[in-house]
Amino acid sequence: MRFDQYIPHPPSAVWRALTDPGLLALWWASGDVRPEVGHRFTLDVGAWGVQPCEVTAVEPERLLEYHFAEGVLDTVITWSLEAEDEGTRLHLSHSGFDLDSLQGRLAYSGMGNGWPHVLNGVERALDAVSARS
Repeated sequence: MRFDQYIPHPPSAVWRALTDPGLLALWWASGDVRPEVGHRFTLDVGAWGVQPCEVTAVEPERLLEYHFAEGVLDTVITWSLEAEDEGTRLHLSHSGFDLDSLQGRLAYSGMGNGWPHVLNGVERALDAVSARS
């Protein structure tokens, strides 16, 4: 599945929203993410539990990719950032769902409905942080 969202903040700010644990917790999940290939971390996604992840690709302010829910869903989340006008176009790809399993189909459906709401939270979190500065 693929989504994108225009965020009226520069790529450097959106990158921080993806890679700073404090900011990430404001709009999606708490966890010890770091933009370093090979870094293993967890994301606490609330009702769906704590999910193990591993960073697989990093291009600062352009691309962050990680395996998500290793041993459970075994999917891949890819965030890519593109400067657009005065802000950033944030692209999200979430792939690798096992649509032959009930769990995979349920996750695909649930996340397909949920990701647009999650993406809207990036702008709100960055606005809140900007307002405090």
